[in-house]
Amino acid sequence: MIKMFNPYEIRKDFPILEREINGNKIIYFDNAATSQKPIQVIEAIKEFYSKHNANIHRAVHTLSQEATELSEKAHKEVASFINAKGLEEIIFTKSTTEAINLIAYSLGLRNLSKKDEIIVTLMDHHSNLVPWYIISKLKKVKIRFINVNEDFTLRFDEFENSINKKTKFVCVPHVSNVTGTINDIKSLAKLAHEHDAIIIVDGAQSVPHMQLNVKALDIDFLAFSGHKMLGPMGIGVLYGKNDLLKEMEPFLGGGDAIEEVKLRNNRLMVTWNKLPWKFEAGTQNIEGQVGLMEAIKYLKRIGMENIFQHEKKLTEYTLKRMEEIKKLIVYGPKNIDLRTGIIAFNVKGFDSHEVALFLDQFGIMVRSGFHCAQPLHQRFNLPSTVRASFYLYNVFEEIDRFIEALNELQKLSE
Repeated sequence: MIKMFNPYEIRKDFPILEREINGNKIIYFDNAATSQKPIQVIEAIKEFYSKHNANIHRAVHTLSQEATELSEKAHKEVASFINAKGLEEIIFTKSTTEAINLIAYSLGLRNLSKKDEIIVTLMDHHSNLVPWYIISKLKKVKIRFINVNEDFTLRFDEFENSINKKTKFVCVPHVSNVTGTINDIKSLAKLAHEHDAIIIVDGAQSVPHMQLNVKALDIDFLAFSGHKMLGPMGIGVLYGKNDLLKEMEPFLGGGDAIEEVKLRNNRLMVTWNKLPWKFEAGTQNIEGQVGLMEAIKYLKRIGMENIFQHEKKLTEYTLKRMEEIKKLIVYGPKNIDLRTGIIAFNVKGFDSHEVALFLDQFGIMVRSGFHCAQPLHQRFNLPSTVRASFYLYNVFEEIDRFIEALNELQKLSE
């Protein structure tokens, strides 16, 4: 960890931040969708393709052995980052979405029956709603939806009232991708386990921004994406407790998922590979694994607590500056300790896409729409929202330009 957190020095590692749009140096406030990549990650991927490119677990030649070693190191680096027991608890997928689908099909489809129930929340991303919707249709199981309070925090009392002996899975986001609301995962895990339910955590918006310890939280599964934490696109992670992963059947079948395939009495006999390889069938995104490993090393050098506190200061400052704009409505907890660096808002008289397009003229990148979380917008009768989300390379001067642009927009409606 570096002693002094300096976002201005950090920015030098991100070539894209030097780009200009309409004569304005870009301000990237769409980090909840995907983060930008430091030159160290870009070079790590380039080096893999330039020096080590080969398939893993396939050959005895030098390149294959080097690629295999890099892949295994990447598994270990991720395991260390979230304090998992070891590489056998880390499965690489292409995204958070695929990781959740893996659980739904490998565990849910094979183990649920009509009497069972699944708990999800109204603040969930569609990636944690749709897989369970599909499974519920196939298995005829009930889904219970936990509501949110007026301040956009989760209703813990509803969890306590809804969970029962029929509950098999509790599926929750660690952090809302719309408002940045932080959920008390440790308490939810304790409640789930008291009812012998399995807890599945969507960590897409938490793992990139805060120090996370899966052992301390005592969660059963955690899904997150590399591209939201300085890594490349097309690489995701599923953490699972060793004993649960051992019981599960693979979601995909094919090369590397198997240890042995034999034909006996005209019947195919298949023995699955050991963890985590039995869930990584086919040619994997090795360059993505290498890029994610380098991204994690970068984050560790900066320090996750440094990043979390920096984003907290940016958020606090932005919320204060937003009070200057009379026609602006902000959504989310007022308590800064209950949120990360994500701010959802609207400007009266303007559609969210109009706001985003106006800001884009100044080189300011924000997200507009439902953010793949329509039930949460429906809960508050919101047609859509604008979302600004911060990361380690954002600075206060960018926020000032952001507020100036919003003030210009407000003047247009006067």
